[in-house]
Amino acid sequence: MLTAARLIERELGFRFEDEALLTQALTHRSYHAVNNERMEFLGDAVLGLVVAESLYDNHGALREGALTRARARVVRGLTLAAAARRLGLGQFLILGPGELRSGGRERDSILADALEAVFGAIFLAGGMDAARSAVLRALRQPLAQIDERVVKDPKTRLQEHLQARRLALPTYDVIAVEGSQHAQVFDVLCAVEARQLSTKGRGSSRREAEQTAAEAMLRELQQADG
Repeated sequence: MLTAARLIERELGFRFEDEALLTQALTHRSYHAVNNERMEFLGDAVLGLVVAESLYDNHGALREGALTRARARVVRGLTLAAAARRLGLGQFLILGPGELRSGGRERDSILADALEAVFGAIFLAGGMDAARSAVLRALRQPLAQIDERVVKDPKTRLQEHLQARRLALPTYDVIAVEGSQHAQVFDVLCAVEARQLSTKGRGSSRREAEQTAAEAMLRELQQADG
């Protein structure tokens, strides 16, 4: 039977001698006062350092501004949530009844926070080398996709795409906000009137939702342009 500890050992290469740390890393605040928020804080710092170090070592041609944008792309909530899904982390989350009923196992913000907390737990249990290895394994795919094209955020790339064709800039409108104050989810509509196209994006902040909508619009425009 697959357990959380075996999953982490198999996917991230780290074995917890004290599984209590891992259990706490997977415990959401809706379930218990002893939860993963402090580990998430620690894991966020570890994540940022490891990703920055990897980008610095592997992308010598990128200037400071591009490195900052690349790091933001890798450590953003959507990327972390996608990584948590690839790992299968959602099935082991420990949630309160309300979060369980509302689909918390699939919520981007909860998945992203849990993955950061796991990084924090690995750091506490095994030190920086173990944490570095876990982060690089978990984020192998998004780190491998960094290049000069994707370093620019989707809104910037969409703006440049439209300007190159002498088209008006897109508009972004918030069409829905869901969730509690501490776990809001934004839905944004991106419209390009000149092409009569619109796309939707969702994120844990307005900015993140706008970026997601812009990325979807770029795909639509590329398909339309053949």
